[in-house]
Amino acid sequence: MTPIRFLMVGGFLGAGKTTALARLARFYMARGHKVGLVTNDQAQDLVDTYALREQGFPVAEVAGACFCCKFNDLMDQVDVLRRSDRPDIVLAEPVGSCTDLVATVVQPLKDLYGDQFRVGPYAVIFKPSHGLKILRNEAGAGFSPKAAYIFRKQLEEADAILLNRIDELTPAEADELAGLVSKQYPGVPVLRISARTGQGFDAVTQLLDQEGNFGHKILDIDYDIYAEGEAELGWLNSSVTMKSDQRFDLDALLLAVVKEIQATLADAEVAHLKAIGLWEGFFGVANLVSSGTQPVLSLPSNCQVKEANVIVNARVATDPAILQEQVESTLSRLAKQRSAAIEFHKTQSFRPGRPQPTHRYSTASAR
Repeated sequence: MTPIRFLMVGGFLGAGKTTALARLARFYMARGHKVGLVTNDQAQDLVDTYALREQGFPVAEVAGACFCCKFNDLMDQVDVLRRSDRPDIVLAEPVGSCTDLVATVVQPLKDLYGDQFRVGPYAVIFKPSHGLKILRNEAGAGFSPKAAYIFRKQLEEADAILLNRIDELTPAEADELAGLVSKQYPGVPVLRISARTGQGFDAVTQLLDQEGNFGHKILDIDYDIYAEGEAELGWLNSSVTMKSDQRFDLDALLLAVVKEIQATLADAEVAHLKAIGLWEGFFGVANLVSSGTQPVLSLPSNCQVKEANVIVNARVATDPAILQEQVESTLSRLAKQRSAAIEFHKTQSFRPGRPQPTHRYSTASAR
């Protein structure tokens, strides 16, 4: 059996991992490779999974906890892809609030399944909107020091750091950011990219094609701080159906969902907020990556509909009960404005529990 190339791409919530993985998947498929993707979330109904599937990619999902805590589920889902799609390459996207993935995912994969996988460099995508403030040690970075601790630990274990959204930064901002990263994480390759436009992705694919002993940085990490940092975030996944006798603009609805939730949660920092609308082969996605940025329509549907399934994923530093109340009231209000009936299917709202890895290796293998 030919080993599968395993490429995990990490990064904080809203860093742009899903957009980057979709671009990488298209690149590898254009080169003639078969590709499978594995997404990951603390809850069911992940917008990323739906968005990737709607783009035609084979996607499996590990839900209910991070890869580290559901390592066996990760292997099961990769096996599902192996049997159904026979991928040459698996692209894995861990939960954006997780770290310590080298010790809990990469090393167990090498040790227990080394004959089945070739592990590539572990790249971590850097999110400028929060990361620049965190690396500057600004008091108003948006999150507490415990949440910033997770952000920093993600960078510390990376084989390479990808500075995303370079197209949205001025040259001076990009230079400052690259300088801060290089100073605080010396010796780690730093690539400037835009997952949205593709800028810098030639260098990314060259990096990921390299062979070697990657994923070897075992963190010195305090799981109490890690757990408390994750628990600061209210986590919500909600799915609804809206039906109206009159057509409404699906993209305008999705942007309104994100904008109005942002407005109602003005005092709480947004880590990431996404909404996807689906109906009869059409889909659109709107998202917001921080409280200080503007919502964007990342994938337009360009369609008018009388009915749509809408899924909202919200990761916000607030009480989950407040988050659920604001999201549900926003969805109901927007449905009423469109003379649409709304049916709530499933809502999960909670704070992530303490990480309990299936495996955790204290030393790295030599291979």
